[in-house]
Formats: sequence, C-alpha cells, structure tokens
Amino acid sequence: MKQYQHFINGQYVDPVEGQWIDTIDPYTGKAWAQIPRGTAKDVDLAVQAASRALREGPWASMSATQRGKLMIKLADLVVANAERLAEIEVRDNGKLMAEMRGQVNYHPEWWRYFGGLADKIEGSVMPIDKPDMFAFSRHEPVGVVGALTAWNSPLLFVAWKCAPAIAAGCTVVLKPSEFASASTLEYMALTREAGFPDGVFNVVTGLGHEVGSALVDHPDVAKITFTGSDATGARIYAQAAKTMKRVSLELGGKSPNIVFADCDLDKAAAGAISGIFAATGQTCIAGSRLLVQNSIKEKFTQKVVELGATARKGNPMLADTNIGPVTTPAQYKKILDYIDIAKSEGARCILGGGPATSPDLPGGQFVEPTIFVDVTPQMRIAREEVFGPVLSIIGFEDEAEAIRLANDTIYGLAAGVWTENIGRAVRMSKALKAGTVWVNTYRAVSYMMPFGGMKHSGIGRESGVEAIREFLETKSTWISYAEGAPANPFIMR
Repeated sequence: MKQYQHFINGQYVDPVEGQWIDTIDPYTGKAWAQIPRGTAKDVDLAVQAASRALREGPWASMSATQRGKLMIKLADLVVANAERLAEIEVRDNGKLMAEMRGQVNYHPEWWRYFGGLADKIEGSVMPIDKPDMFAFSRHEPVGVVGALTAWNSPLLFVAWKCAPAIAAGCTVVLKPSEFASASTLEYMALTREAGFPDGVFNVVTGLGHEVGSALVDHPDVAKITFTGSDATGARIYAQAAKTMKRVSLELGGKSPNIVFADCDLDKAAAGAISGIFAATGQTCIAGSRLLVQNSIKEKFTQKVVELGATARKGNPMLADTNIGPVTTPAQYKKILDYIDIAKSEGARCILGGGPATSPDLPGGQFVEPTIFVDVTPQMRIAREEVFGPVLSIIGFEDEAEAIRLANDTIYGLAAGVWTENIGRAVRMSKALKAGTVWVNTYRAVSYMMPFGGMKHSGIGRESGVEAIREFLETKSTWISYAEGAPANPFIMR
C-alpha cells in the first residue's frame, strides 16, 4: 500500500503528528493507499512556505512572462502523465476512466490559457481631473491562496483554482478532499519538475475540520477558494469573514433541464441522461430536475426511461461502463435516504429506486439509476441536492410556468434548455437565474468560459478572463509633479 506525504516548500514531508488516513477504492471497497492526516501545525508550515515564496526568492522577483512560461511547461508535463494521473483519480473516487481521462487531457488548457494571460494583466493611466498629477492603477497578487477542492474532479479543480491564482502571482496551499487526495499529491511532483520555486505550490491533506478549518483561520492566508456543498460554503464564508479574507465559493445546485415540445427529442433525451447519470450524478451541475412540456411529457418520459435503463454499471476502469460507484459511504447512504424520502412523499419511481448489487459490483456502493414521476415542486427530492443518480420529472404548460418552476429554488448554478426556437432560447437564457445556461447541450465547460453560481450556488467565477480578477488587488498610485508653493495642507486635494 502506497503511503503519501504532504508537499510543503517543494518537498514531500511526513505529517507533524505522524498520522495517516486510509484512502478507499470505491469500486472494491478496499484501502489502496494512505494519505497524511494533517493538523494546524502542518498548515502553518505550508502557509509559512507560501508566504516566504511570495515575499522573497525567485518567485517574488519573477516576471509575469516567466511565470507564464513555467505554467505552459507544467501543461506539457500533465499531457505526458495524463494516463497515469487519470488512473489514480479513478481508483480514488470511482468515476469513469473515460471521463477522468478526458478531464486530465483537457486540464492543461487552463495552464496554457492563464499562462498566456499572465503578462497581460494591465493597469490604467487615468486622465485625472486634478492638475499637476500623474495617476495610474496596477494589479497585484492578493497573497497566499487557500484552495479547498472537492472529491468528484480533484485535478480539474486544481487547474480551475490554481491556474488563475498562479498567473496572478499568488502562491497556493491546497487542501484536497480526504476522500480523493492521491492525484493532487502525485501532481505536485510535476510542478517541481516544471521548475516552480519552492513554496509556490503546497498541499496539506487531512480532515476538513482539522486542516480545512486551520487554513481558513490562518492570518497569513489572504484568499479562500472552495468547491463543495452550500452548507459547508456558508460556514467557510462566515469563518473567513473573521479575518477579512477574500472568498470564492463554487457550491451546489438543483439544476433544471427544460424540455420544450419543439426540440429534437432524441438529443434532449441524451442530454437529460447526461445531465443526471453521468458521473453517477455526483456533480454540482447535475440536471436533477427534468422539466418537460406537458404535451410531450408521457412520450418523452418513456424515451428517457428506456435510455436510462441501458446504462451499464460496473468497473469504472472499463470502457463500456456507464455508471460507476458512489465515491463515499456517507454519500451512498444519503442517496438511498433521499430515494426513501421521495417514495414516502408520494413520488412514483419508474426506474431503479435502490442499491445495485451483483457479483461484479464488489464494493457495495452502487445505486441504480433512478427516475421519479408524480413529483411536485414542494417535495424534498425536487428542492434539495441529492448528488447522486436520481432524477425528478415535472411537467409544465408554457414558457412562463417553466421559468417559474426553474427559478423556484435557492440554487442557481446551471440550467439546460432544449428547443429549436431561437427566440425562446434567448428569452429563456435571459430569464433563468443560473450562472450557466446550456441550450441544446449539457455539461459543456471550457477554460475560456466563466463558471459559477447565483444565490446559494456560490460567489465569484472560475475560468475565463474573469477568474484571474478573483486573485488580484487593485492599487491606485498618485504622483504630484506640481511646482511652486505647497498646497493648503488643511483641505483635501
């Protein structure tokens, strides 16, 4: 069994307290590696290293162009190691190899994009209204960034959070989920190989209430960026406020996937399945509420059920597997509990509806792809994030009702619209309260496109030019070149 170490100040080091946590393969249900169980002492060492790198040494004096070149070199190293990193992710979180391979191969684009952006962070010279003054603004790194990532796409989140932070000139202390830390720890060797100075990247693993909390509390951390549940995000937001930290939160969702009668039904059915059963439903953008126009509801529901029933459950390493295991025992129990709640509230299950068991599913953490009908908007299954392969189908009459149902949620991360009417597509995209609206597609992301949520789905944006602004402070500078007698010192200039 492999035993991993923290990555602090450019070196792999044992945890101060000498404790480790077993990391479980969700498919087999067996431990395959150990990660350090860090404490506040490990966090302090990592933050000290990140602070030193920010203030002194090669990183502090490096030009933005030099930073960008290191980032592009890292991208190339990820490409060379993509298959190995994807295999580690699958073993750690149980997601499909096909998806993890795709994510890791796409991951370098964030480093290339933000590496190219690093030396294009420009201030402005102001045509200031004060006489004899030269005034300009500049953008500086916010400081040490604490990045807390989730277990469903660990390395993708490393790119989303770290690429803009590093391009801005910040240094980073990563705290990956204790359920999927191995790939992030393996990844750090590539940052060293790329030539990043010691202390720029640091990783401390462990439990959220021990390591994550210490990172949020640390006085030398200037910014927290977090991906996870809205409940945890709210606690982090409140905790970070005590030390006036900047915060970016990418949180949960209860996303509507809205199907109109004029759409291509086959494409919409595939989109509905992708929205909820891909990644075993363990994604914040899951289209867990399928809103279907009543005139096609019965026909479309049957189409979705037939397609969903073809999903193959099994070993996530195999190419023909469609549904992998649930990543953690706690999440597995939560999904089954929500299925029971839906049944008790009167929803009718027409596909799945319980655990999946067979000899080729050894880990015991598989859930049948599940579809409910006769769901009302007030039911918990329609209002709360399940984070699993559980779909609620709800009918609507017209655009107005679709918008009302879609926006009747505390969340606002994503939404899907299926229609051939371009006017409707534009109207819906404007009316929906969601950070991302997909039309005639679902689950598309890009390093170029801002991503984030409204309402309880988060604060701030990741990816795109907007993301780098989350890691910059703006400084204004005034230079007087006035000659003659001093100005009146008792009035504002």
